[in-house]
Amino acid sequence: MGFFKKRSAKDGDAASSGSAPAGAMTSAAGPSAGVPAPSLTGSLTERSVIECLRQVAHPAQGRDVIDLGLVSNIKIGGGNVSFDLQIADAASPATAELKAACAAAVGKFPGVGHVSVNMTSKTRAGDEATRQVMPQVKNVIAIASGKGGVGKSTTAVNLAVALKQTGASVGILDADIYGPSVPTMMNIENAPRSMPDQSLEPATSLGIRLISMAFFMPKNQAAILRGPMVSGYVTQFIQRVVWGELDYLIIDYPPGTGDIQLTLSQQAPLTGAVIVTTPQEVALADVRRAVSMFETTGVPVLGVCETMSYFICDQCEKRHHIFKQGGGEAIAKSIGVPFLGGVPIDPRVTEGGDEGVPIVKGYPDSPAASAYREVAGAAVVQLDILEAERGNYLQSFQLEWAR
Repeated sequence: MGFFKKRSAKDGDAASSGSAPAGAMTSAAGPSAGVPAPSLTGSLTERSVIECLRQVAHPAQGRDVIDLGLVSNIKIGGGNVSFDLQIADAASPATAELKAACAAAVGKFPGVGHVSVNMTSKTRAGDEATRQVMPQVKNVIAIASGKGGVGKSTTAVNLAVALKQTGASVGILDADIYGPSVPTMMNIENAPRSMPDQSLEPATSLGIRLISMAFFMPKNQAAILRGPMVSGYVTQFIQRVVWGELDYLIIDYPPGTGDIQLTLSQQAPLTGAVIVTTPQEVALADVRRAVSMFETTGVPVLGVCETMSYFICDQCEKRHHIFKQGGGEAIAKSIGVPFLGGVPIDPRVTEGGDEGVPIVKGYPDSPAASAYREVAGAAVVQLDILEAERGNYLQSFQLEWAR
């Protein structure tokens, strides 16, 4: 995995031509396109540290850490340099590599003795304009699929647990009215509480807050409801549940692209959506429909998560692509959205769902649990990119006249 930005011949020419023309204005945290590699000469200053860090590109976002506003609190004492590096997911393997790349970039500057990189984490908040509903929820993520049977609810639960393990506050809205299964997967028996003002306090399990239609129906009884009634229940879940302060609210969408999905997409302040699919073509066709629905309602698609990607043999540890190889990644590329990752087939995923212990919790070192954490981290990175594109990402910048 490469972190250092490649220098073009043009960059080399610019670097060797000396200082910029008098009166040229540069930004310490502005776009990095065309910025020459730093000259490893001169005194050690905050600006020289910034220019060194401009050469380190975020592996998922493709832009440098200064441009993305991930660096702050630069301090220089003698030959020692320290700074804060903001990351989305402390559990991601790329985090340690990014930290090392930043330290190496600054360490090359003459006179630098020790580089200290302090990792910080800050949950990005969604668009302020969408927070009249669920005002204390920073990010609302839809987990959706164009068809049933692809492991959407299982994915929603495990992504929620993975996010919770990073220290975030998380909730799940089980909006699959006709087939509410999340309480079973979370091993929740206690019902939400109705408050005097007719609001609802969600149930809790594994530190995650949860609301579901399953709490309001007799066990094993079908939800025989017409469309308007279902939309009414969904509206109440969106408007009446008191979530408190949450970093992430995961909404487990019902499969398909009908009235319920439209109601959710129009009424919930969605930050983005994750589309779940299996590798085979019959499922991939429905991915396009799901993406089209979110595009129609103005909801950004964070990417595609592929379940049942492969099976790892117990004997030879070889990957076997039982259904198809690369289908989810191919469909993501064809429709222009990120591929967040693939989750392998593992019987413990099913066992954990039946027993109320999600595999990310029950078998955290398993390949499937690692894959779910990677998908969660990749989704958070996409949230960061959306925040950057909204122009709220840069924390501070300096404008200087080059002399």
